[in-house]
Amino acid sequence: MELGFFTMPLHPPGSDTTQTLDDDLEQMVILDELGYKEAYIGEHFTFTWENIPSPDLFIAKAVAMTENIIFGTGITCMPIHNPAVLAHRIAQLDHLTHGRFHWGIGSSSTPSDSEMFMASGDRRQSTREGIDAVLKIWTDPEPGHYKSDFWEFKIPEPRPNIVSIHMKPYQKPHPPIAMAGSSTKSDTLILAGERGWIPMSINLAHVPTIKTHWDAVEEGAEKSGLSPSRSTWRIAREVYVADTTEQARKEALEGTLGRDFEDYWFNLMGSKNFKPSPDIADSDMSTEHLLDTLWVVGSPDHVANRLREIYEQVGGFGMLLAMGHEWEPKEQWLNSMTLLKNEVMPQLADLT
Repeated sequence: MELGFFTMPLHPPGSDTTQTLDDDLEQMVILDELGYKEAYIGEHFTFTWENIPSPDLFIAKAVAMTENIIFGTGITCMPIHNPAVLAHRIAQLDHLTHGRFHWGIGSSSTPSDSEMFMASGDRRQSTREGIDAVLKIWTDPEPGHYKSDFWEFKIPEPRPNIVSIHMKPYQKPHPPIAMAGSSTKSDTLILAGERGWIPMSINLAHVPTIKTHWDAVEEGAEKSGLSPSRSTWRIAREVYVADTTEQARKEALEGTLGRDFEDYWFNLMGSKNFKPSPDIADSDMSTEHLLDTLWVVGSPDHVANRLREIYEQVGGFGMLLAMGHEWEPKEQWLNSMTLLKNEVMPQLADLT
């Protein structure tokens, strides 16, 4: 099993934007030094806690500060973007990273982001049409007028050595594409399976939902006659490690992990939406409950055992994406990320 990272990132309202961006970049440098393989950066325009509207700009700087870690958008929300713009920005980013890049895409965009860009209609259909348009621009940009219910652009007639759609990706035929899914039997993961792309399961979904994600991948793959490999499957989890399980639980609840759920996720989505089962009373939902049912928190041995349980419950996956939070207190989070890489993951080396 490989180890990566996924960050929104999350910063409380009123945070200094310059400082938080510097802090998030420092995380990338440290993760690269520790040997984390991938890092995905979120995209939101109107969520106060999530202060990166342009993950491609962040990645362009982060790649120059690191040596080996592969960056990905996590995710590009297709319904709010014009494909002609995306095709050029993503291709340029692929060159800037020298191919150290995965293009993470999905249909999810917040209602307020959709409102900002006046994006309406079927988000899933918009995503499929947007992806196909980008791939068309990269592979066969025929001149003409391109229009759907969601976007519109025109490719001009070429003029030799003067006018053409010339920006193509560094990686051929394009960067590896990853698709994120959250809902049961996610439609985006059906598409990932259909196209042979990387499937990703988000951190907020409990194991019973995640199990259906691979069913979705296989359903899509069957349509195209493909044989998907579980080694491509990324699963994101909240992970926190300390020297003892008691210490880890205390630091997780009292630190930024607990804060981010109490002050952000519960307010955004409602705590009842995090229930692992409909049998759980709304009043019983709390960060303590998530600590026991959703998060992976404990000593290195406890975390390794818990991750192995998840691996077996879902039938196997290829990469764990540890979720990002503010590293405050810094020494505790550095210890957690180091223990995860150096003491937890070696215990899972047999999971292939």
